[in-house]
Amino acid sequence: MKKRQGIMVVMEIEFKFHIPAERLKAVETAMRRGAVVSTRLQARYFDTADQALAAQGMVLRLRKEGPRWVQTVKATGDNALHRLEHNVDLGAVSGGASPAVDPQRHQGTSVGERLAMVLAESGAPLVERQSTDIVRLTRDVRVAGTDAAVVELALDVGKVVANAGTPEQRESPVCELELELKRGNVQGLVELARRWSQQHGLWFSTVSKAERGARLLARLEAVPAVKAEAPRFADEKDDKRDGRAIQKAVVAACLAQILPNGSEIAAGSTDEEQIHQLRIGIRRLRTAFRELAGLDARGGFFDVAGWEPPLVEAFRALGALRDREQVAKLAQPQLRSAGAPEFDPLAGEQAAAGAPSPGEIVRAPAFQSVLVSLIGFTVATHAEVAKAGETAQDQSAPLHAGGARRFLRKRLQRLHKQVVRDGLRFESLPTEVQHRTRKRLKRLRYLAEFAAPLFGDADGEKSSAAARYLKRLRPAQDALGEFNDEAVALKLYQEAAERNARAWFGVGWFSARHAAGAKACRKALGKIEKAPRFWAKK
Repeated sequence: MKKRQGIMVVMEIEFKFHIPAERLKAVETAMRRGAVVSTRLQARYFDTADQALAAQGMVLRLRKEGPRWVQTVKATGDNALHRLEHNVDLGAVSGGASPAVDPQRHQGTSVGERLAMVLAESGAPLVERQSTDIVRLTRDVRVAGTDAAVVELALDVGKVVANAGTPEQRESPVCELELELKRGNVQGLVELARRWSQQHGLWFSTVSKAERGARLLARLEAVPAVKAEAPRFADEKDDKRDGRAIQKAVVAACLAQILPNGSEIAAGSTDEEQIHQLRIGIRRLRTAFRELAGLDARGGFFDVAGWEPPLVEAFRALGALRDREQVAKLAQPQLRSAGAPEFDPLAGEQAAAGAPSPGEIVRAPAFQSVLVSLIGFTVATHAEVAKAGETAQDQSAPLHAGGARRFLRKRLQRLHKQVVRDGLRFESLPTEVQHRTRKRLKRLRYLAEFAAPLFGDADGEKSSAAARYLKRLRPAQDALGEFNDEAVALKLYQEAAERNARAWFGVGWFSARHAAGAKACRKALGKIEKAPRFWAKK
């Protein structure tokens, strides 16, 4: 909820959706079915020349809202889905001039202290980096049945400008809908966000106006894929990390990888690494569903049964587009070095009729609906999560901090033993069980990464034992990954052999390597058995 006056720092809870150009008219019509306010927003964004604020996820701006000027600083909050915001209302400025930016206006607030620290470390002066010119329609909506939640809808249409007034001027259009919770239950915000995104074909976007400007300045047509990050805990006290807090932190960490990659793909990116990292994020999230559900028996996850099918569908559809092409790229140089005739195993393949593009997969209403629900879960209060999970049969509370660690110890130990057991007999396992072992190893790795911050040393530092354990998993991960790629390649060349006899070289080559690959997997898995387990009691 935003405050325009005083020195209160607030935590924004909002959703932002990109509006396709062809849907804008319908969205504006829907907005005007209630009482709307139209405001012209002209903003100037400031940073140092070396972009010290952007590097720390911070934004400093002056914005003219109608006749009044407001100075705002924003920063990431407890996790990547939260934003800290502090606004200072400067009022109207005589003569139509723009006020000067002054970081001291945020003094005495946590986000202001962070701003001051970053600027002090940089030592460079603030300069104007970009500007925006937006027409905003706002409307408040009361959502019934959710403790009278009130949500502000804001339709922004306009542009971001970089290097204004110079030969290097560049512009980027803005067409987005923001929904911000002003008061009431988060679930009301989630329900309304789902409704608007479904009705109008909107998709969740993580690209802020400030970031659009930064991309224009850097002339970036594409951005690097976002990789996995460790869970962040809002309260560093161990006794506050109960089962529900752990679930929320882990889901937020998964979304911090899923959302930005999904946002780029939905906007049209076909970058292979972004698709790959999105799939990793989905796999990590499904591991969280499977391994952490027992941390909150009351139902800390609102609707796992409803969330998982769209995630699985997107994961498989994106894999179908990427895996065969990636394997073919890896296989061809190997076969060429072995003396194989020049041959493309994908040549002549019949493309699946009407196969969706990566963007269409991510923009699918069911997938977008799941993202909205998951974000809602991470920002809901404990009381809201409990209320959503209550049943007549189960009134139990989430596991307390000590119980949560015991639960995680058992899950980690169980997966560790299963992987070691399968490793001892890997060569004799059926193909489907070998594949299951690979998936178990991934789950063990992800669960270990999730749990690592919870098993720190006595002085509160994160234990390096977790890093050592994860390092011991890597040779097995690499061996099983290569074994799986070669199995996919073998199948690919077997199918291609039905169209072209040149593929038989690849069939023979990969078939001959199968036994050696299985042996390498057994040896690599065997080394995990004696790896010191960081979760073990000392």
